[in-house]
Amino acid sequence: MLGTGFVKRRAVSLYKRAHRWRENVLTRIEYVQKESARWRLAFNTIKLPYNLLTMAGFSPRMAGTLIFAGVTVGGGVVANETVLSGYSFARGDPGIYLAPADTPIEYSSDNQTLRVDLGGTPVGEIIIEDVSIGTSYTGSTIPQAVTEVIVVGGVSTVSTYLEVGHLVIDRWRCSKLTFSNIEAYELNVKWNSSDGQSIAPIAGVPRPRAIGGGNRADSMTSSGGYYDLIKIRAPTSGKNGQVDYMRLSNIYSKGGNCLVDRLKVGTLDIILNEIGNGDGFDDKDFIIEDSVIYKTFNSVDNYEVSISPPS
Repeated sequence: MLGTGFVKRRAVSLYKRAHRWRENVLTRIEYVQKESARWRLAFNTIKLPYNLLTMAGFSPRMAGTLIFAGVTVGGGVVANETVLSGYSFARGDPGIYLAPADTPIEYSSDNQTLRVDLGGTPVGEIIIEDVSIGTSYTGSTIPQAVTEVIVVGGVSTVSTYLEVGHLVIDRWRCSKLTFSNIEAYELNVKWNSSDGQSIAPIAGVPRPRAIGGGNRADSMTSSGGYYDLIKIRAPTSGKNGQVDYMRLSNIYSKGGNCLVDRLKVGTLDIILNEIGNGDGFDDKDFIIEDSVIYKTFNSVDNYEVSISPPS
């Protein structure tokens, strides 16, 4: 019959062997997990330029060709630095974003410009809210010769438009706000206050509009931020930007004008904006030009009141 001491020694020995086996297994698992994370980061770094180029509308073959050419001249370093930098549209960081990517393709510490370029990939929604732009915050500056601190729309030099299913512009504070070259099936202009206004859209036959596109891109949402300029545009020749729903809300600007130009919209809501430069009613600060064409137009309680420039 085995003694009590032998049983105890045997149990302790078995426990120690099991402990060593467990620790060895856990060590190997941790090593594999770390290596897996490193490989994922490496592959994401490599594939980022390809994804960005295909989102911009390049064919897979052309994207691969451009990446190959870029690698031979060291272009991959920029992508790697961008991935590791941590800049993000969702967090309100400035930079140049190729919609719908959350990481900028270009960032400079010398300016605070937020630029969103659309074209090739339809986007479900873009929401930017609660931001200050231009010279509206302490220490801010804008580039020389800049007249608009926010620009939304297509680009005339490459003959593009932004196509939007539903665009909401509300609670902007601008020295001057102009709408031009727009087709809107339904145009709603409600409860805006301005230091002089000219609302002169023309009736026409724009069609209803929504943006589908099947497996379209995810949403882009950003709340809070400080920028010298905001530009949302379609800069690629022959490719209109496409967004199903866009809301630009509670934007406070100073130091330049606000411009919405070259859009084709299903529903355009212009609501509760405050526009004025303190120059009297004769100088129109809230302008909807006769190049804005609508099928249905609702104008409700838009007031001319004395409004000083943004403080």
